[in-house]
Order: sequence, then C-alpha cells, then structure tokens
Amino acid sequence: MERLTVVGAGTMGRGIAYAGALGGFQVHLNDVSEEMLAKAKAYIEKEMNKSVERGYVEAAKAERALASITYTTSLEEAGKQADIAIEAVFESMELKIEVFKQLDMICPDHAILATNTSTMSPTEIASQTRRPDQCLAMHFFNPVHKMKLIELVRGLDTSDETVALAKQVAARMGKETVEVNEFPGFVTSRMSCLIGNEAMNMLMEGVASAEDIDKAIKLGLNHPMGPLELADLVGLDARLRNMEYLYKTLGEKYRPSPILIKYVKAGRLGRKTGRGFYTYQND
Repeated sequence: MERLTVVGAGTMGRGIAYAGALGGFQVHLNDVSEEMLAKAKAYIEKEMNKSVERGYVEAAKAERALASITYTTSLEEAGKQADIAIEAVFESMELKIEVFKQLDMICPDHAILATNTSTMSPTEIASQTRRPDQCLAMHFFNPVHKMKLIELVRGLDTSDETVALAKQVAARMGKETVEVNEFPGFVTSRMSCLIGNEAMNMLMEGVASAEDIDKAIKLGLNHPMGPLELADLVGLDARLRNMEYLYKTLGEKYRPSPILIKYVKAGRLGRKTGRGFYTYQND
C-alpha cells in the first residue's frame, strides 16, 4: 500500500492528502477545479511549514511529504496506479456513487475504494462497483492533521482483509481507528448531530447566547469545542445535508433546526464564509 489517491480537494480531501503524504504515501490529489487544487496546495504547504516551525515535523520529512503530492484534474491520472482511493467529495449520494463508478473502472483490481462520508451508506455506494468486498467508509475528522480518529465502517460485503488494510493505512497516517457496522450516522455523527441540533434549537429559543451555550458544554461536559463552534467549523451546509439524511433515515429526532436552515439560506455557512453562529476574519 504505497499509492494513495484522494478525490476532492476541499477541507477534508486536502487534510487526507496531507496526512497521507506525512505517512509516506505517494499521493495524487484530484479535483475538477484548478482553483480548488491551488488552494489545497497553498493550505498543505502552509500547514506543513507551521508543523516544522513548531517542531512537530522534521524539515526533511516535510520536504519529502510535499514532494510526494501530485495535484491533478485528471481522475484517470490520479487513479490508474492507486492502491487505495479515498473519495472526499461533499455529502451527495448521487455524486459519491458517480465517483465510485469511475474509480472502479480506473483503479487497479487490487485497489481499495473508501468513502469519507460521515453519514451515508457504504453498502449503497459499493453496490455500484464490481468490488463491493474492497469498499468501506473511512470517516476522517476535521481538521484531519490534528484529529486522531478514523471510523472504519463496514458495508454489507466489506471483507476482513479490506478492513485490515484500511487499519494499516490509518496507522501510517498516525491515526487511531474504531470499527463500526453500517448504520446511518455511524457513531460520532449521530451523537454530534443530535447535540449540535439541540444547541441550535436552544439558541433559537433564547435559552442562552451562542457563546454561553458553547461555554457550558465545554466546561460542564468537558467537550474540547462547543457544538455551535463545531458546526461552524464543519460548515453549516454540510451539517444541514447530514441532518437531512439522518432525518430521512432515522426519523423525527433528527429534524434539522429551523435556524440551521435559515442560516444556510442566508449564506452563513460558518468559518468558510466568515459568518455562521460566529463571525470570523478569513485570510
């Protein structure tokens, strides 16, 4: 397992590429947008330099990692020699299936195909390929270079060998893993979405300010980040897509908070737009 392909150069994709490069993989980062690839390259170089300056990564290792990443708009180029391909496009079942179909045709027969979905069915995605036994979900967390966990989610046909190889990939990236049997939302997303949605309802009802709700959860329940801060970091549009999927599959308790819907309609998507439940000074 030496060659890693990452499809999607957004927040998660660029983070996975960063972690893969530091793990010693030859990485191809693919996106349909040259602009997204340029932004991803600038981000990865900036974060790598920060890690060197702070003593987390040796300069020589960082240099090798940066040199190991190829940025390309060609999925054919990215996937034709992959040992593992990780799809990191946004949470749309139709888009994920389309990417998997293409990867299935392009990647070598031995390659593992993984989806970075936080809520959706790896079984449904894998069923559209000729290799469902070599497919699974690898749910990374944002920011990837700081968060230690990957949820490994088995689809119906995922083989033990595929899970074992995914664990090896995660270990090389310096990550811990938990193994989860498929169910909508897995473990973490179900819990995080419930807590975040209730925090949004409390804000809407005037129970407390965003700052005090987050402070209460951080200091009272020992969470490292408040639920509204976390939603802003994830992106309110991404959170809404997750909530809509969980509402559809798991029922009423996951009905998206009205304030979340309103903020997304207003373009207040969190950190990436400079305004969500908080206001940010973007670079």
